[in-house]
Order: sequence, then C-alpha cells, then structure tokens
Amino acid sequence: MSGKKIYFYYGRKALGFILSMAVLSFVVFYIARLAPGDALVSYYGERAEKMTPAERAFAEERLGLRAPVFVQYIRWAKGAIQGDFGISYKYKMDVMEVIRGRIGNTLILGGIGFILIFVLALFLGILCAWYEDRFPDRMICKIGIVTSCIPEFWLSLVLILIFAVYLRILPSSGAYTAGREGEIGDRILHLVLPMAIVVTGHLWYYAFMIRNKILEEVRADYVLLAKAKGLSKCKIMFGQCLRNVMPAYLSIMAISIPHIMGGTYIIETVFSYPGIGTLSYESARFKDYNLLMVLCMISGGVVILCNMAAQTINEQIDPRIRPGRENETSEVEGFGG
Repeated sequence: MSGKKIYFYYGRKALGFILSMAVLSFVVFYIARLAPGDALVSYYGERAEKMTPAERAFAEERLGLRAPVFVQYIRWAKGAIQGDFGISYKYKMDVMEVIRGRIGNTLILGGIGFILIFVLALFLGILCAWYEDRFPDRMICKIGIVTSCIPEFWLSLVLILIFAVYLRILPSSGAYTAGREGEIGDRILHLVLPMAIVVTGHLWYYAFMIRNKILEEVRADYVLLAKAKGLSKCKIMFGQCLRNVMPAYLSIMAISIPHIMGGTYIIETVFSYPGIGTLSYESARFKDYNLLMVLCMISGGVVILCNMAAQTINEQIDPRIRPGRENETSEVEGFGG
C-alpha cells in the first residue's frame, strides 16, 4: 500500500476503535445503573440502610446520583477525557490508584499463563502432527478432550481440596502470604494452582487448532513436491509447514487474548486472587460505578484491540479480504471484459 492508503487504513481503524469505546462506555454506564442494588451501601456501608429520606437525598446529591442518567454520563465522560475517572465508592480513593495496585497481579498470572499456553500448544500441536493417528497423537487428543470438558471453577475447587486442604503443600488463595509480598518463592507458590487452571483450561483448544493447521499444510501439494525432491520429514515439517503456519499462529494468539483474559478473571475470583478479575466482581457486586466503568473500559479496549490486531494480521496474510479490495477486483474484471 502507498503512504496515503496506509494513513487512511490505520486512521479508519483508530476511528473505529474510538467509536467502539464510546458506544461501550455508554452501554455499560446505562446497564450498571439499571441493575438492582444501592450504590450508597458501597460508599456508606450499613449506615445507608439507616438514613432518613433527607439524608439519602443529600448523599445521592453528593455522589452525583440525583441527576438523570444521561446527565451523569456526560459528566463522567467529560472527566474521563481529562483523565479524571472519579473515586471508588468502596475504597474511597481514586479508581486508577485502586486498579494500579491490582493490575500487576493480573498481568503476572495472565501474561505467564498466555506464554505457557502457546509455547505448550505449539509443542503439542507439532507432536500430534508428527505422530498423526499413532499412539502419542491419539493419547494427547483423548486427554485434551476430557480435560477441556471439565469446568474451570470445578477443577479449581478439586485442586484446592487436594493440594491445600488434604496435602497442605500449596496455598488456596491470595497472591502472597501477609508480610511476605516481596518474596518471589512465596509468590510462585501462590501462582501454582491458579496458573495450572489457566493453562489447563485453554491449552488443548489451541493445541488442537495448531495441530489441524499443520496437518493442512502437510497435505498440501508442495509437500508432495518436497518429498519427491528427497527432503527429510524434519526439514519439510519445520522448514516449510511450520513456517507457513506461523502467520496464522500469530493471528490465533492475538484473537485468543480476550478468551484467556476472561478465564483468568473467573479463576481470580475462585482463588480470591487480588487482581482485576476479583476487582471487577467486587465493583459489580457493590455497585461501585466509577470503578466498574474503568474496569469494563480496560477489558473492552483489550478485546477490541486484539480483534483489530487479528484482523490486520489476516489482511496482511490474505489481501483479498482487505476492505476495498472488492472494488479493485471488480474494476480489473470490468476493464478486462
């Protein structure tokens, strides 16, 4: 693409991202306020239940909850554009400070889990493709089918019961023991169980996908030509098939981030792991509007960006699916006719 087309291409994607985030913020803002519950309980605790009507009206006015929902949204949006997302009702502090204290734990759990998933998925996919329809392939596929059908929350409880309750060799919750925040060994022990669930819950799905992608390449015509030339199976598999699969592999990695992130949120809640997932659950439960908005915007932004990245990779792999390509094709065909 020329320089002008590149600017237009990425400018259109940036505009699409901004519009998507605006729509997401509007929808989340309205749905959060339509949900049942009392936001004053989050801020004032049990005192909210004992307030007189006049005190409740004053408290709602103080928190900006008396105005119509659309007016509340405009006020929030103006502040958000300026970098002011308000305070957390539950924690009585700026929402970004609350998130800053938790997001590192989620990045550690989700980031390491993401790397392990795709390193192991690539290894298992290659192994299954190498031994197609033989014992290693059949065994790995059967184990994967069984484990992928087990709900993550149920498997989490089983592992907690075995390793934390009966054997007492691993902690059942938290990111570290109180007073030992800086000890790497203690943090690793707290990561073992949730990390095992993160990897187990997603590994087999992507391993099967990679296996099938490699087998599609193995059955391609160029592989028959390579075999006819006398190339070894190893050179064909790693020098040609795997190299051709890598662009699609990168696309799968990009589009899988929201999937893995959602699973990480659930696992954090089960293990009481102090990350963004647990914080999201608490903010929704306690009607902590400002905190819930920012968390939804972060999660939604990651999902939108990852989908855009996957789409961009696919368009680079196959330019025929690029927007506007149909017009170019039709013009060429019309000229040829």
